[in-house]
Amino acid sequence: MRVSLSRPAALLAALVAVLPLTACAFGSDPGPKDAANQFVAAFAGGDTVTASQHTDSAESAKALMDKVRGGIKPATVIAHVKDVVTTEGQPSAKATYEITWDLGRGRLWTYTSTFDLRTENDAWKVHWEPSVLHPKLAAQQTIAVRDIEASLAPVLDRDGTPVLQPERVISVLFDQGKAGDATAIAGQLAGALSGIDPTITQASILEGATKAGGKAYQVVALRDGDYQKVRSLIYELQGVRFTAESRLLPVDKALAPTLLPGIRKLVEQQVEGAAGWSVHTVDGAGADVEELFSKQAETATAVRVALSKQVQTAAQAAIAGEATPSMIVAIQPSTGDVLAVAQNAPADAAGQLALTGRYPPGSTFKIVTAAAALKSGKAAADTPLGCPGTKVIDGREIPNSGKFDKGVIPLRSAFAFSCNTTFAELAVAMAPDELTTMAKQLGLGVDYVVPGFTTITGSVPPATGKVERAEDGFGQGKVVASPFGMAVVAATVASGTVPKPVLVRGSETKSDTVADPVAAEVLGPVRDMMREVVTAGTAGALGPYGDVRGKTGTAQFGDGTHSHGWFVGYRGDLAFAVLLTDVGQSGTAVQAAARFLGAVA
Repeated sequence: MRVSLSRPAALLAALVAVLPLTACAFGSDPGPKDAANQFVAAFAGGDTVTASQHTDSAESAKALMDKVRGGIKPATVIAHVKDVVTTEGQPSAKATYEITWDLGRGRLWTYTSTFDLRTENDAWKVHWEPSVLHPKLAAQQTIAVRDIEASLAPVLDRDGTPVLQPERVISVLFDQGKAGDATAIAGQLAGALSGIDPTITQASILEGATKAGGKAYQVVALRDGDYQKVRSLIYELQGVRFTAESRLLPVDKALAPTLLPGIRKLVEQQVEGAAGWSVHTVDGAGADVEELFSKQAETATAVRVALSKQVQTAAQAAIAGEATPSMIVAIQPSTGDVLAVAQNAPADAAGQLALTGRYPPGSTFKIVTAAAALKSGKAAADTPLGCPGTKVIDGREIPNSGKFDKGVIPLRSAFAFSCNTTFAELAVAMAPDELTTMAKQLGLGVDYVVPGFTTITGSVPPATGKVERAEDGFGQGKVVASPFGMAVVAATVASGTVPKPVLVRGSETKSDTVADPVAAEVLGPVRDMMREVVTAGTAGALGPYGDVRGKTGTAQFGDGTHSHGWFVGYRGDLAFAVLLTDVGQSGTAVQAAARFLGAVA
């Protein structure tokens, strides 16, 4: 006989269990096998009243069966009698049965147990003792299930260095209703915790507790090390209690605050692993006596990210001292791996500017304009072009920086010296969507969905008017780009194809349709021109840092009296964009690029 019943089926189990007894009123008494089956069926169905009536100690049996089922809390129980052995002429028998407890969440506990049956007033009864329920269950004991928490797996950077790792976190909870003098307790709590978090005050605790509406208010979540520093000051405070759990936290609190929260949210299920569980006998005080079964927790495999802790640290250090919001984004051209997204404190306070900010790219956009001119045949790298100090287009005066005048020079030199007038005139001669198309071919304006963060590369709308097209030609007008978007442009020039940025290994980046790759006969001269910017142009300060290729940019904004400083470029398999806002000129960005490249050499 096999029974598989849940709690709602208890009534049915009771009915099934008593049917044989009802039949016996019209025939002979049930034998030991019938009695064993009826007991097991009732117990499996959760009908402890009927099950206890099939024992020789109904009150004790029911109490323990209820206690065991209450402690284990099974979803269902499956049990069947395997064998009943009797001795001829003896008023006793021994039954063997198998029972499976389904504890939910895929947890199954199966074992075999035995019990004796004896005759009582000509009826067979289960001789009751705790071991009926489990061979190792003794008097004054019950059974309990314990969860075994799985250790979280760490998150490693591309070199195997942990950037997020499991750490014990203690939440400090304040229950205003149980604190007695809540104001005084809040003051003591604030005094102890303010050294760790200065924003915690007596007033903030009382305000938070009031808003909690009678529930315990979480004052703070502390890393174990911080908790140990204040434990003696807060542990005995009335109305203060604590909970602990393992969380994935940054190894370095200052490392990549723009990236790590998104990474943690993305991988939190991947790093959990599979929890384990165990079953124990416990004594009257609830203490474990003996383990009956266990399934150990399984730790998940560590998650790898494309981020390089070394490159990220170098990028953060290069801009940390800047007074205005400043950013560096670095991408590996050959793979699309996002190596670093760095922001200084003023940028962090304003949001994810490096990834989604929209800024005029200034003369760094001349990479796009030069590529479009080369592709269309309007100019070659050595084509002589005018670089006057100013150029008037439809009544709009376009000046070079400081109105410098280089006369007639090759396109490559106009690029290296950053002649606005040259590139404005090139752009005016183009079709309205020519810069839009080339920008998309270089990755600017491509929409990505990158698991782990949100990005905006930028926007280059078609320009029908000559003045707007002229301004777009040197990165003003309506053209906008993020540091991430310009890093994508640099990576595209370096590798020849628009990268698909990757942040977390194994996750798929999606993007809209990308235009055909830029031809090698176009990219080759652009790369050479970007090299000349360093060897003979506006980024000479980067000469000592290897084969660096790039473009400087000074981008006006607002009323035109303020400017951002840019440097966009690559060295080997490292493409990057540097933006320092409101610094007035590009030289400061070049200096930050030098600090960055020096640190990752």
